[in-house]
Amino acid sequence: MRSVTPSSLILYVCLTAVLLISSSKLLMANEIQVATASNFYKPLKEIALRYEQVTGRKVTIISGSTGKLYAQIIHGAPFDIFFSADIKRAELLDKEGLAVTNSRFTYAIGQLILWSPEEDYIDPQGNVLQHKDFRYLSIANPKLAPYGRAARESLEKMNLWKKLQGHIVRGENIGQTFQFVKTGNAQLGLVAYSQILHPGQAIEGSYWRIPETYYSPIKQQAVLLKDNESAHHFYAFVNSKESRRIIQSFGYGLAPEVFTTKNGRVDHAQ
Repeated sequence: MRSVTPSSLILYVCLTAVLLISSSKLLMANEIQVATASNFYKPLKEIALRYEQVTGRKVTIISGSTGKLYAQIIHGAPFDIFFSADIKRAELLDKEGLAVTNSRFTYAIGQLILWSPEEDYIDPQGNVLQHKDFRYLSIANPKLAPYGRAARESLEKMNLWKKLQGHIVRGENIGQTFQFVKTGNAQLGLVAYSQILHPGQAIEGSYWRIPETYYSPIKQQAVLLKDNESAHHFYAFVNSKESRRIIQSFGYGLAPEVFTTKNGRVDHAQ
């Protein structure tokens, strides 16, 4: 049997380490780290699954409140792309030089609804809010979440913000807000239309779509955070016609179609 010398063993270990590091870097290069506002998680997950099937590249999605994700990004979180639930945070990252130049665009326009999982609980005009025959109304935190800001603006428009203070419970983000209602901890919630509208499925419970004139447009913007080929490739896929159809099927409005160039610049399609 051939003996193994200490020097050959060391060489073998070093070569193995180099191969492992190279493989790890290759895998990391093909994996895209995406941060998204919680309301956009389900459509983005479907888009990511389609992308993975076509390309074989892995997309990891981290969801949460826009405010908290923004804070993580400015403190160095290693995300490649950020799908914000508003314009403000995407714009700030752009101005602060933390986003790829000219990569910001509106990927979806959110719609606010009043929802209950109980059938016929909410009338077509949303008068249940005036009657106050409910214990709790769930909304997202207006200071952290764009849908929370829209909820407050809507209640102010209806002259109910001050009147309902004793009934309002706040979720950290729109995902938690929805869960408060889903689990019965609140009878009603001002949530995203996308949270109850799922392609091919019946809508559960009862709801009233809040008139869009009651709140500022919920323009949800994205920015590229890393200038690498994988991030650019997925970013372009989100802008594709197939992905836009998925976004719309989840109850979002769409801004004019856009396209991306190699340097990350986003332009409106002609």
